[in-house]
Amino acid sequence: MDSPPSRPLILGVSGASGLIYAVRALKFLLQSDYTVELVASRACYRVWQAERQVRMPVDLNQQSLFWRHYAQVAEAGHLICHHSGDVGAAIASGSYRTLGMVVMPCSMSTVAKLATGLSSDLLERAADVQLKEGRKLVLVPRETPFSLIHLRNLTTLAEAGARIVPAIPAWYHHPQTIEDLVDFVIARAFDQLNIDCVPLRRWTGEAK
Repeated sequence: MDSPPSRPLILGVSGASGLIYAVRALKFLLQSDYTVELVASRACYRVWQAERQVRMPVDLNQQSLFWRHYAQVAEAGHLICHHSGDVGAAIASGSYRTLGMVVMPCSMSTVAKLATGLSSDLLERAADVQLKEGRKLVLVPRETPFSLIHLRNLTTLAEAGARIVPAIPAWYHHPQTIEDLVDFVIARAFDQLNIDCVPLRRWTGEAK
């Protein structure tokens, strides 16, 4: 595994279904001592209730403990949570140096706003900053089927420099659990950021 750099990675969590992707991603990052700046959209609060039947705290200190609890990482790494409405946060500025940003899962609403240059909250502003600064932005859309509008918006973002990693697992690594399928997607998303902190049986060619 790579040693963690000093710059933080931004983890955006939108209102798309699939919180397990964000929780597992955070787990691997913190276990590897990364600094993570996490911003969840307002819709993410509703997804927590729908998928886990729990309320995500609004207080940032409690929210940090909340995420750590579900990621099952008590102390490792450094986690900084932000309110989605705090557009004055450090991650909203291009002068704040980061490793880049991954939005996981990424809703089609978030995709649409990013594709048209709209920044209505901190998550969208931070993602827009990555694009304008030429930094790495990885989007993990979890939607099916894609409409033509979705595809056009994703194409616009790919042309602008974003990496699109749909939540599509593989089976050649012989997954045994849901977590195995989820971790494959997370590992491939992190590959786009040159981050190697997810245990993954990678393809090495067919056995002769």
